[in-house]
Amino acid sequence: MSHPAHLQHESDVSDSLEMLSVLFKAAGDPLRLEVLRVLQNDTFGVLELSNIFEVRQSGMSHHLKVLSSAGLLETQREGNSIFYRRPIYRRDDLANDVAQTFYELIDRIPLPASIVERVQQIRDQRAEQSQAFFTRYADKFREQQELIANYELYAEPTRQLLFTTPFDTDASALEIGPGEGAFLKTLAPSFKTVYALDNSEKMLAKARLFAQQEKLHNIEFMLGETRQALDKGIKVDAIILNMVLHHVSSPADIFKDSAKLLNPRGCLVVSDLSLHDQHWVRENCGDIWLGFDSSELTEWASKAGFEEEDSLYIGLRNGFQIQIKKFIYLGGAACT
Repeated sequence: MSHPAHLQHESDVSDSLEMLSVLFKAAGDPLRLEVLRVLQNDTFGVLELSNIFEVRQSGMSHHLKVLSSAGLLETQREGNSIFYRRPIYRRDDLANDVAQTFYELIDRIPLPASIVERVQQIRDQRAEQSQAFFTRYADKFREQQELIANYELYAEPTRQLLFTTPFDTDASALEIGPGEGAFLKTLAPSFKTVYALDNSEKMLAKARLFAQQEKLHNIEFMLGETRQALDKGIKVDAIILNMVLHHVSSPADIFKDSAKLLNPRGCLVVSDLSLHDQHWVRENCGDIWLGFDSSELTEWASKAGFEEEDSLYIGLRNGFQIQIKKFIYLGGAACT
Protein backbone atom coordinates (compact mmCIF):
# COMPACT_ATOMS: atom_id res chain seq x y z
CA MET A 1 0.00 0.00 0.00
CA SER A 2 1.50 3.35 -1.03
CA HIS A 3 1.66 6.28 1.36
CA PRO A 4 0.14 9.67 0.52
CA ALA A 5 2.61 12.16 -0.93
CA HIS A 6 2.34 14.48 2.06
CA LEU A 7 3.22 11.65 4.45
CA GLN A 8 6.26 10.70 2.36
CA HIS A 9 7.33 14.34 2.44
CA GLU A 10 6.96 14.50 6.22
CA SER A 11 9.05 11.34 6.50
CA ASP A 12 11.84 12.86 4.36
CA VAL A 13 11.81 16.00 6.50
CA SER A 14 11.99 13.92 9.67
CA ASP A 15 14.96 11.94 8.31
CA SER A 16 16.78 15.13 7.36
CA LEU A 17 16.24 16.67 10.77
CA GLU A 18 17.45 13.49 12.43
CA MET A 19 20.65 13.53 10.36
CA LEU A 20 21.25 17.17 11.21
CA SER A 21 20.62 16.46 14.89
CA VAL A 22 23.26 13.70 14.86
CA LEU A 23 25.73 15.93 13.00
CA PHE A 24 25.34 18.90 15.35
CA LYS A 25 25.49 16.70 18.44
CA ALA A 26 28.72 15.10 17.20
CA ALA A 27 30.24 18.50 16.55
CA GLY A 28 29.18 19.87 19.95
CA ASP A 29 32.55 19.32 21.63
CA PRO A 30 35.61 21.63 21.46
CA LEU A 31 38.08 18.74 21.15
CA ARG A 32 36.17 17.20 18.26
CA LEU A 33 36.15 20.55 16.52
CA GLU A 34 39.93 20.74 16.85
CA VAL A 35 40.28 17.19 15.53
CA LEU A 36 38.25 18.14 12.45
CA ARG A 37 40.42 21.19 11.91
CA VAL A 38 43.63 19.15 12.15
CA LEU A 39 42.21 16.72 9.60
CA GLN A 40 41.52 19.49 7.09
CA ASN A 41 44.25 18.23 4.76
CA ASP A 42 45.88 15.45 6.75
CA THR A 43 45.19 11.81 7.57
CA PHE A 44 46.13 10.58 11.04
CA GLY A 45 45.76 7.42 13.10
CA VAL A 46 44.22 7.33 16.56
CA LEU A 47 47.61 7.12 18.31
CA GLU A 48 48.92 10.08 16.31
CA LEU A 49 45.83 12.13 17.20
CA SER A 50 46.19 11.13 20.84
CA ASN A 51 49.75 12.49 20.80
CA ILE A 52 48.74 15.67 19.00
CA PHE A 53 46.04 16.49 21.55
CA GLU A 54 47.73 14.84 24.54
CA VAL A 55 44.69 12.74 25.47
CA ARG A 56 44.35 9.04 26.25
CA GLN A 57 43.91 6.75 23.27
CA SER A 58 40.62 5.37 24.61
CA GLY A 59 39.19 8.88 24.86
CA MET A 60 40.34 9.80 21.36
CA SER A 61 38.86 6.57 19.98
CA HIS A 62 35.48 7.53 21.46
CA HIS A 63 35.54 10.99 19.86
CA LEU A 64 36.56 9.55 16.49
CA LYS A 65 33.75 7.00 16.66
CA VAL A 66 31.19 9.75 17.31
CA LEU A 67 32.48 11.87 14.42
CA SER A 68 32.58 8.88 12.09
CA SER A 69 29.03 7.82 13.01
CA ALA A 70 27.83 11.32 12.14
CA GLY A 71 29.54 11.19 8.75
CA LEU A 72 32.03 13.93 9.61
CA LEU A 73 34.98 11.55 9.34
CA GLU A 74 35.72 8.37 7.43
CA THR A 75 38.30 5.66 7.94
CA GLN A 76 41.09 4.66 5.61
CA ARG A 77 42.83 1.33 6.15
CA GLU A 78 46.58 1.29 5.51
CA GLY A 79 47.73 -2.29 5.99
CA ASN A 80 47.04 -3.14 9.63
CA SER A 81 46.52 0.49 10.59
CA ILE A 82 43.39 2.64 10.42
CA PHE A 83 43.63 6.34 9.64
CA TYR A 84 40.97 9.03 9.82
CA ARG A 85 40.23 11.78 7.35
CA ARG A 86 37.42 14.04 6.27
CA PRO A 87 35.13 12.34 3.76
CA ILE A 88 35.97 12.65 0.08
CA TYR A 89 32.79 11.09 -1.29
CA ARG A 90 29.71 12.78 0.12
CA ARG A 91 26.03 12.54 -0.74
CA ASP A 92 24.34 15.34 -2.61
CA ASP A 93 21.86 16.25 0.11
CA LEU A 94 21.16 18.59 2.99
CA ALA A 95 23.54 16.84 5.37
CA ASN A 96 26.36 17.28 2.86
CA ASP A 97 25.64 20.99 2.39
CA VAL A 98 25.60 21.53 6.15
CA ALA A 99 28.82 19.56 6.64
CA GLN A 100 30.67 21.48 3.92
CA THR A 101 29.53 24.82 5.34
CA PHE A 102 30.52 23.59 8.79
CA TYR A 103 34.05 22.67 7.58
CA GLU A 104 34.45 26.09 5.96
CA LEU A 105 33.52 27.83 9.21
CA ILE A 106 35.86 25.89 11.50
CA ASP A 107 38.71 26.13 8.98
CA ARG A 108 38.67 29.91 9.43
CA ILE A 109 39.87 29.45 13.00
CA PRO A 110 43.66 29.06 13.20
CA LEU A 111 45.04 26.12 15.14
CA PRO A 112 46.94 26.83 18.39
CA ALA A 113 50.69 26.98 17.91
CA SER A 114 51.19 23.98 20.21
CA ILE A 115 48.91 21.82 18.03
CA VAL A 116 50.63 22.98 14.85
CA GLU A 117 53.99 22.08 16.39
CA ARG A 118 52.89 18.56 17.35
CA VAL A 119 51.36 18.00 13.90
CA GLN A 120 54.66 19.00 12.34
CA GLN A 121 56.53 16.63 14.67
CA ILE A 122 54.47 13.72 13.33
CA ARG A 123 55.06 14.81 9.75
CA ASP A 124 58.78 15.02 10.47
CA GLN A 125 58.74 11.53 11.98
CA ARG A 126 57.08 10.16 8.85
CA ALA A 127 59.57 11.98 6.64
CA GLU A 128 62.50 10.64 8.70
CA GLN A 129 61.22 7.07 8.29
CA SER A 130 61.04 7.49 4.52
CA GLN A 131 64.42 9.21 4.40
CA ALA A 132 66.02 6.46 6.51
CA PHE A 133 64.67 3.81 4.14
CA PHE A 134 66.16 5.47 1.05
CA THR A 135 69.44 6.09 2.84
CA ARG A 136 69.60 2.42 3.76
CA TYR A 137 68.62 1.13 0.31
CA ALA A 138 70.07 3.81 -1.98
CA ASP A 139 72.38 1.27 -3.58
CA LYS A 140 69.45 -1.03 -4.27
CA PHE A 141 67.00 1.65 -5.42
CA ARG A 142 66.18 0.14 -8.80
CA GLU A 143 65.75 -3.31 -7.27
CA GLN A 144 63.35 -1.99 -4.62
CA GLN A 145 61.49 0.12 -7.18
CA GLU A 146 60.93 -2.81 -9.51
CA LEU A 147 59.22 -4.81 -6.77
CA ILE A 148 56.18 -2.75 -7.77
CA ALA A 149 56.74 -1.31 -11.26
CA ASN A 150 59.50 -0.89 -13.80
CA TYR A 151 60.43 2.73 -14.42
CA GLU A 152 59.77 2.42 -18.15
CA LEU A 153 56.10 1.57 -17.54
CA TYR A 154 55.24 5.04 -16.29
CA ALA A 155 58.11 7.21 -17.57
CA GLU A 156 56.94 7.40 -21.19
CA PRO A 157 53.24 8.06 -20.41
CA THR A 158 54.36 10.74 -17.93
CA ARG A 159 56.53 12.34 -20.60
CA GLN A 160 53.65 12.31 -23.08
CA LEU A 161 51.23 13.95 -20.64
CA LEU A 162 53.80 16.56 -19.63
CA PHE A 163 54.56 17.67 -23.17
CA THR A 164 50.98 18.12 -24.26
CA THR A 165 51.78 21.58 -22.88
CA PRO A 166 54.04 23.71 -25.12
CA PHE A 167 56.83 25.30 -23.06
CA ASP A 168 58.79 28.46 -23.85
CA THR A 169 62.54 28.23 -24.44
CA ASP A 170 63.25 29.84 -21.05
CA ALA A 171 60.85 27.57 -19.12
CA SER A 172 61.98 25.75 -15.98
CA ALA A 173 60.95 22.51 -14.30
CA LEU A 174 61.20 20.89 -10.88
CA GLU A 175 61.30 17.16 -10.23
CA ILE A 176 60.48 16.22 -6.66
CA GLY A 177 62.16 12.96 -5.67
CA PRO A 178 64.18 12.25 -8.84
CA GLY A 179 65.46 8.90 -7.56
CA GLU A 180 68.54 7.90 -9.54
CA GLY A 181 67.86 10.74 -11.98
CA ALA A 182 66.51 8.86 -14.99
CA PHE A 183 63.69 11.33 -15.74
CA LEU A 184 66.10 14.26 -15.57
CA LYS A 185 67.40 13.05 -18.93
CA THR A 186 63.89 13.64 -20.31
CA LEU A 187 63.55 17.09 -18.73
CA ALA A 188 66.99 18.59 -19.38
CA PRO A 189 66.71 19.04 -23.18
CA SER A 190 63.30 20.73 -22.97
CA PHE A 191 63.83 23.23 -20.16
CA LYS A 192 66.35 25.99 -19.62
CA THR A 193 66.71 25.06 -15.94
CA VAL A 194 65.73 21.88 -14.13
CA TYR A 195 65.67 21.61 -10.35
CA ALA A 196 66.07 18.21 -8.68
CA LEU A 197 64.78 18.14 -5.10
CA ASP A 198 65.24 15.19 -2.74
CA ASN A 199 65.32 14.81 1.05
CA SER A 200 67.79 11.90 0.84
CA GLU A 201 71.40 13.01 0.47
CA LYS A 202 72.40 9.57 -0.86
CA MET A 203 69.69 9.54 -3.52
CA LEU A 204 70.52 13.09 -4.55
CA ALA A 205 74.17 12.07 -4.94
CA LYS A 206 73.12 9.23 -7.25
CA ALA A 207 71.01 11.62 -9.33
CA ARG A 208 73.90 14.07 -9.52
CA LEU A 209 76.28 11.33 -10.69
CA PHE A 210 73.77 10.25 -13.35
CA ALA A 211 73.51 13.85 -14.62
CA GLN A 212 77.29 14.10 -14.84
CA GLN A 213 77.53 10.85 -16.78
CA GLU A 214 74.79 11.96 -19.17
CA LYS A 215 76.34 15.46 -19.50
CA LEU A 216 73.22 17.21 -18.25
CA HIS A 217 74.58 20.65 -17.37
CA ASN A 218 71.36 22.55 -16.61
CA ILE A 219 70.37 20.65 -13.45
CA GLU A 220 70.39 22.34 -10.05
CA PHE A 221 70.30 19.88 -7.14
CA MET A 222 68.64 20.74 -3.84
CA LEU A 223 68.61 18.74 -0.62
CA GLY A 224 65.35 19.01 1.30
CA GLU A 225 61.61 19.14 0.76
CA THR A 226 59.22 21.60 -0.85
CA ARG A 227 59.64 23.89 2.16
CA GLN A 228 63.28 24.42 1.18
CA ALA A 229 62.32 25.14 -2.43
CA LEU A 230 59.79 27.71 -1.23
CA ASP A 231 62.38 29.33 1.02
CA LYS A 232 64.64 29.78 -2.00
CA GLY A 233 61.85 31.60 -3.88
CA ILE A 234 61.92 29.19 -6.83
CA LYS A 235 59.29 29.57 -9.56
CA VAL A 236 58.89 26.96 -12.29
CA ASP A 237 56.59 26.11 -15.19
CA ALA A 238 56.31 22.37 -14.53
CA ILE A 239 56.55 20.07 -11.53
CA ILE A 240 56.89 16.30 -11.81
CA LEU A 241 56.40 13.66 -9.11
CA ASN A 242 57.12 10.15 -10.33
CA MET A 243 56.05 7.50 -7.81
CA VAL A 244 56.92 9.84 -4.94
CA LEU A 245 53.66 10.85 -3.31
CA HIS A 246 53.19 7.58 -1.40
CA HIS A 247 56.51 8.30 0.35
CA VAL A 248 55.49 11.84 1.42
CA SER A 249 54.45 12.55 5.01
CA SER A 250 51.60 14.91 4.04
CA PRO A 251 50.54 14.41 0.40
CA ALA A 252 47.93 17.19 0.40
CA ASP A 253 50.63 19.72 1.31
CA ILE A 254 52.58 18.82 -1.83
CA PHE A 255 49.73 20.20 -3.92
CA LYS A 256 49.56 23.40 -1.87
CA ASP A 257 53.33 23.89 -2.04
CA SER A 258 53.37 23.09 -5.76
CA ALA A 259 50.80 25.83 -6.35
CA LYS A 260 53.15 28.32 -4.69
CA LEU A 261 56.12 27.09 -6.73
CA LEU A 262 54.39 27.22 -10.12
CA ASN A 263 53.96 30.14 -12.46
CA PRO A 264 50.38 30.83 -13.63
CA ARG A 265 49.17 28.09 -15.99
CA GLY A 266 52.07 25.92 -14.91
CA CYS A 267 51.46 22.18 -14.82
CA LEU A 268 51.85 19.46 -12.21
CA VAL A 269 52.20 15.86 -13.38
CA VAL A 270 51.83 13.11 -10.79
CA SER A 271 52.33 9.40 -11.35
CA ASP A 272 51.56 7.18 -8.39
CA LEU A 273 49.89 4.00 -7.24
CA SER A 274 46.14 3.66 -7.08
CA LEU A 275 44.71 2.61 -3.72
CA HIS A 276 45.70 -0.98 -2.86
CA ASP A 277 45.88 -3.34 0.12
CA GLN A 278 49.36 -4.84 -0.26
CA HIS A 279 50.78 -3.68 3.07
CA TRP A 280 54.13 -5.46 2.54
CA VAL A 281 55.29 -2.42 0.58
CA ARG A 282 55.66 -0.48 3.81
CA GLU A 283 58.65 -2.53 4.95
CA ASN A 284 59.99 -3.62 1.56
CA CYS A 285 59.63 -0.35 -0.34
CA GLY A 286 59.47 2.33 2.37
CA ASP A 287 55.91 3.36 1.48
CA ILE A 288 53.98 5.51 3.95
CA TRP A 289 50.66 5.30 2.07
CA LEU A 290 49.09 2.38 0.22
CA GLY A 291 48.40 4.36 -2.92
CA PHE A 292 45.59 6.87 -3.39
CA ASP A 293 42.04 6.94 -4.61
CA SER A 294 41.89 8.98 -7.80
CA SER A 295 39.40 11.37 -6.21
CA GLU A 296 41.85 12.14 -3.39
CA LEU A 297 44.41 13.54 -5.80
CA THR A 298 41.76 15.49 -7.68
CA GLU A 299 40.30 16.99 -4.50
CA TRP A 300 43.67 17.99 -3.06
CA ALA A 301 44.60 19.56 -6.38
CA SER A 302 41.30 21.42 -6.68
CA LYS A 303 41.63 22.89 -3.18
CA ALA A 304 45.11 24.15 -4.08
CA GLY A 305 43.88 25.94 -7.22
CA PHE A 306 44.50 23.28 -9.87
CA GLU A 307 42.28 21.98 -12.63
CA GLU A 308 42.69 18.40 -13.79
CA GLU A 309 43.53 18.35 -17.48
CA ASP A 310 44.11 14.68 -18.23
CA SER A 311 44.67 11.29 -16.63
CA LEU A 312 45.44 7.72 -17.58
CA TYR A 313 45.75 4.40 -15.78
CA ILE A 314 48.17 1.51 -16.22
CA GLY A 315 47.27 -1.91 -14.84
CA LEU A 316 50.20 -4.10 -13.79
CA ARG A 317 50.35 -7.88 -13.79
CA ASN A 318 51.25 -7.96 -10.10
CA GLY A 319 47.91 -6.41 -9.17
CA PHE A 320 49.04 -2.81 -8.76
CA GLN A 321 47.66 0.04 -10.86
CA ILE A 322 49.50 3.26 -11.70
CA GLN A 323 47.57 6.48 -12.21
CA ILE A 324 49.10 9.44 -14.02
CA LYS A 325 47.40 12.81 -13.69
CA LYS A 326 48.15 16.21 -15.14
CA PHE A 327 46.91 19.36 -13.40
CA ILE A 328 47.05 22.98 -14.53
CA TYR A 329 47.51 25.69 -11.91
CA LEU A 330 44.76 28.29 -12.27
CA GLY A 331 45.68 30.33 -9.22
CA GLY A 332 43.34 32.11 -6.89
CA ALA A 333 42.98 29.34 -4.28
CA ALA A 334 44.01 29.79 -0.68
CA CYS A 335 47.27 27.90 -0.41
CA THR A 336 48.27 28.71 3.12
